[in-house]
Amino acid sequence: MLVLLPPLAGVLGGAGADANADASGLLKTLGLTLLQVGGFVVLMLVVGRRVFPWVLWQVARTGSRELFTLCVVAAAVGIAFGSAALFGVSFALGAFFAGMVMRESEFSHRAAQESLPLRDAFAVLFFVSVGMLFNPAVLWDRPLQVLAVVAIIMVGKTLAAAALVLSFRYPLNTALTVSASLAQIGEFSFILVGLGASLGLLPAEGTSLVLAGALISMALNPMLFHAIAPLQGWLRTRSALARRLEERDDPLAELPMTTHAKFLAHQVVLVGYGKVGRRLAAALAANDIPFVVAEQNRELVEALRAKGIAAVFGDAVEPAVLIQAHIARAAMLVIATPDTLKVRQMIATARLLNPAIETVIRSHNEQEARLLEEENGSTVFLAEEALAQAMVRHVLERANDMARHGTATAPARLHESG
Repeated sequence: MLVLLPPLAGVLGGAGADANADASGLLKTLGLTLLQVGGFVVLMLVVGRRVFPWVLWQVARTGSRELFTLCVVAAAVGIAFGSAALFGVSFALGAFFAGMVMRESEFSHRAAQESLPLRDAFAVLFFVSVGMLFNPAVLWDRPLQVLAVVAIIMVGKTLAAAALVLSFRYPLNTALTVSASLAQIGEFSFILVGLGASLGLLPAEGTSLVLAGALISMALNPMLFHAIAPLQGWLRTRSALARRLEERDDPLAELPMTTHAKFLAHQVVLVGYGKVGRRLAAALAANDIPFVVAEQNRELVEALRAKGIAAVFGDAVEPAVLIQAHIARAAMLVIATPDTLKVRQMIATARLLNPAIETVIRSHNEQEARLLEEENGSTVFLAEEALAQAMVRHVLERANDMARHGTATAPARLHESG
């Protein structure tokens, strides 16, 4: 819509009496617009993904924090402006692609951190400006229209999302959660409303109605999430169809029937498949140690299963997820997720089902690591301590080598640490 609205407005605004000419002009304009956008996308994905990470690296080598921040801002704004000026792409879409390109750099986290103050300031200005566009009089001047807009957002979108999720044979709880999360509109609706108003396609009353619907839907959305559990319980007692939908099995939430027996007993249950989890999985596979991955990212679970790796989808805090990973017969539970808030629940479930299981967890806080080790009897790895030990081991090895063979330099190597 961001791409097509400007050319559509131009064609519709200049519509004449000749319908065939109008249709031909519309198709020509749309084709040219899509061609321009396609060229911009190819340029960003092919050239931008290589050029801008290289530029950030060169700027980072100067050691100037201010220059790095300026480069990040200049690149983001430059891509957005260039996309609008050269390709006819909207400024907002150009900014979106700028973010995608910047994310390809190894310095993406640093870029996000350096630009955080600016991002917060711009976010405040954006939402304040949106609020200033809202006319409260629309609530009492056009109450029925406001209710209709809110109903489209919170009822129409909710029912459509629930029907779509259920059609893919997901359980009722998943459908209710997804539909509740989509029962609102936010930033992009504001951008579209502003673009439509600037092009003369949307009257001021329409802008106020959409903004009213957005504000009301965002305010009421948390209530929908709180209503999921009571609604599910009510449907369970009143409807046989709801009970059947609730009993549906998510194919990724349990191991396939064809899973080899070595993954069902004396295996390692690995919670999380991030940077640390991937390295642990690679080491286990290299040593032919069977393991099962529990991961909340559906795409990752699908990719792991395609590679022949046993994996289940879901939050390991839920006992059902660990049960499906056969925690009751596992030899070890390894929690590789950076979030340690739910670690106690995972360990409690694992120990309840398998009292003799060994647990290994990670932590970024020394005090938290000590408490977790005392409370749960787990082996806790502290990120800073593991990094320091690895560096000390390397320094001592190199110092001993130089003492035995004389001073020498070794080629630089990358040592990664969880």
